[in-house]
Amino acid sequence: MKVWVYLPLLLSALLPYVARFMAGRVAPAAAARTVTVAATAAASGFVCCLTLLALTLFDDLPPLWEFDDRPELGLPKPVPGLVALAAALVLVTGAVRLVRDVRIRRRVLRELRDAGRPRAGLVVADWAEPFAVAVPGRPGHILVTSGMLRVLSPGEQRVLFAHENSHLRRRHHRWVTAASWSAAVNPLLAPMAVLVGHLVERWADEEAAAVVGDRQLVAQAVAKASLAGRRKQVAPAMGMSGSGAVERVMALQRPGQRSRWQAVAGVTVLCLMLLAATAVAAVEFAGVAQAWLGMIV
Repeated sequence: MKVWVYLPLLLSALLPYVARFMAGRVAPAAAARTVTVAATAAASGFVCCLTLLALTLFDDLPPLWEFDDRPELGLPKPVPGLVALAAALVLVTGAVRLVRDVRIRRRVLRELRDAGRPRAGLVVADWAEPFAVAVPGRPGHILVTSGMLRVLSPGEQRVLFAHENSHLRRRHHRWVTAASWSAAVNPLLAPMAVLVGHLVERWADEEAAAVVGDRQLVAQAVAKASLAGRRKQVAPAMGMSGSGAVERVMALQRPGQRSRWQAVAGVTVLCLMLLAATAVAAVEFAGVAQAWLGMIV
């Protein structure tokens, strides 16, 4: 356990840069899915390797500690105690971050659902503040305020509802949540969680453009909603005034992005390397554990 167990940790730091490169060359829908799957795989490998490192702390507990000072036994030496302790602390911190993320998301959803009972999948709240989000659930619904409706023209309101319906129909909150939870347990993946949030908004923009048939109108609606809209964190609900409005408006000025599937190869290869390294590390750990436990069994 000298190389392979650390490799997934290093690859996790590299993956966000490769994912960002790929995202600019693939359609938003495909990019969002690819980045989320990659983040989930990287988080799984990260947690697995940290767990393997942390488990080596058991050689410092009785009765295994009796064999530490007996080199004649030829037992394979696990990682240094400080490394194992650091891995355990990172695991605990990640678990705390994950629980906090889950609690925040549940609280936000509860507050948004308390805004009113949906009728035909829509809640119009009589609030002056411009605000609109797709609230996931079974079924989900759109929450929009009278303030937001006053800001947008009738054509822009069509864009708004098409955008929010895309969030609900495509279950975008699942992709965003998976990426956010991956970043919670592996902070190196935080840029990927932000990227997925941006990509699902681009995905919804493109579907809204297909519905209304006017990319310029969608760009105009996104710009107005973003300038007027609420900045408060509402994840896992998503609204048209969400992530990266400037980049989204610029993207809508161009024709729809076609996927260059060669760009996905880098992310795929990196994930396969990470998972392979995790598997090898697990095999190595099994050999170390068998040798040490064989002394007391």
